Amino acid sequence: MKELKCPHCGNVFTVDESDYIALLNQVRNTEFETELARHIREFENTQKLRQQAEQQAAQAQQQASQAQIQLQLQNLQAQLQQAEQQKQLAVAQVRQKATEEYLKKDRELAEAKAKWEAELKAAQEQVAYYKELKTKLSTKMVGETLEIHCSTLFNQLLRPLMPYAYFEKDNEVVEGTKGDFVFRDSSEDGVEYISIMFEMKNENDTTATKHKNEDFLAKLDADRRKKGCEYAVLVSMLEPESELYNGGIVDMSHRFPKMYVIRPQFFIPLITLLCQTSKKSLDAKRELALVKAQQVDVTNFEEKLMSFKDGFTRNVRLANERFSDAIDEIDKTIAHLTKVRENLVKSGDNLNAADKKLQDVTIKRLTYGNPTMKAKFDELNKK
Repeated sequence: MKELKCPHCGNVFTVDESDYIALLNQVRNTEFETELARHIREFENTQKLRQQAEQQAAQAQQQASQAQIQLQLQNLQAQLQQAEQQKQLAVAQVRQKATEEYLKKDRELAEAKAKWEAELKAAQEQVAYYKELKTKLSTKMVGETLEIHCSTLFNQLLRPLMPYAYFEKDNEVVEGTKGDFVFRDSSEDGVEYISIMFEMKNENDTTATKHKNEDFLAKLDADRRKKGCEYAVLVSMLEPESELYNGGIVDMSHRFPKMYVIRPQFFIPLITLLCQTSKKSLDAKRELALVKAQQVDVTNFEEKLMSFKDGFTRNVRLANERFSDAIDEIDKTIAHLTKVRENLVKSGDNLNAADKKLQDVTIKRLTYGNPTMKAKFDELNKK
């Protein structure tokens, strides 16, 4: 944006880049036409002087002797030569000034264009970044299967931190079915504190008939029970347009106990969350095992444990709500940046149109439709 001050009233007003460039072109064209008109008037005056001199020469030829006539002719020729030089100098000055003004405005346009192009490029890079981020929130890396992707993530990020953890393919068929992966982790003294049955479903692995996540929940719950796992997690790429599943960790405990549906990007965060929460009950599990071994009544203790687990479920639900809020904010930011980009693209188009108009300004265009001006310039070109 540019600030301009009125020379008459002194008020300051603001114009955008396209309006400012248009004003500059108008001022430049007005100054050029005024200067050109002044020099044309001078040229016309010179032509009048030339005609007067020619008339005076004709009169002198009739009234004076041959010598006087010759002298007058020489003087007139000198005046004509001087007038011609003045005319050429005036035309050269007009052309030079017009060229300087054009180059000056052309440099200003180049700077403005470069500035807008830089801002547009920055905005486009931001839009591309958020588009890529949103894509990663709903798809996995090309060329990998979902199972390999999750296994690689676990071995890279969690294996160094969980030396006693077990995360392998579920190869044991029980009653005709098996899951995809089983995760278990134990303390140093061998007490298992968490176990998860994983099922992986990739959109690319389905048939022409598209499945839904709910189609696999009952089987996953049955596999969890058969393998004695505490939690069941469906890592799914199905229903890619679903806002529910794209929003974060989805708690399905209202359908099946301790079951969650997640996208691949929440694979590591969910394991970490469940492990951290379950570790808090590790001491309680040790004490529970000791109490059972001593045949002590553990009713009150189990009630406390169930209360703790209910609290954990509530925490997971709250965490899921926060994930959804974060995704909504990202979508709003993407929409805003897309609108900014569209505005910048429109500004760039206006700038290119202004530049094109400036490139088309020529003497020929200035004299188009004006026979008087065209005749003057044609006469100048003949000299």
